[in-house]
Amino acid sequence: MAKVVAIIGASSDRRKFGNRALRAFRQQGYTVIPINPTEGLIEGLTAYKSVLDVPGTIDMASFYVPPDVGQGVMDEVAKKGIAEVWLNPGADSERLIRHARSLHIEPIVACSIVAIGQDPYAF
Repeated sequence: MAKVVAIIGASSDRRKFGNRALRAFRQQGYTVIPINPTEGLIEGLTAYKSVLDVPGTIDMASFYVPPDVGQGVMDEVAKKGIAEVWLNPGADSERLIRHARSLHIEPIVACSIVAIGQDPYAF
């Protein structure tokens, strides 16, 4: 069964990393869930306002939002029980990392697109 990944800050703008990540993970066979409070459809997939709105389990969350936005999202990720959390370049801050740890989440601070063997600039 494919791993389910939520792209926090997914975007329909194909130049943005929130879109590139969605396409990279999908190409690698992941089940991708776009999370964006203002968009309804991204790359043909239904976008959810929050991970809490997504039915079923999410295995991984990859953040593409500014750290201040990530603060509130991290609470939702913890409530949803998402075990694997990636803070991509620009989405991380010391404050957000401390907040994640206070919620018993040990975030991975790195580019999740590179981690799955993809070039983020190829999308």
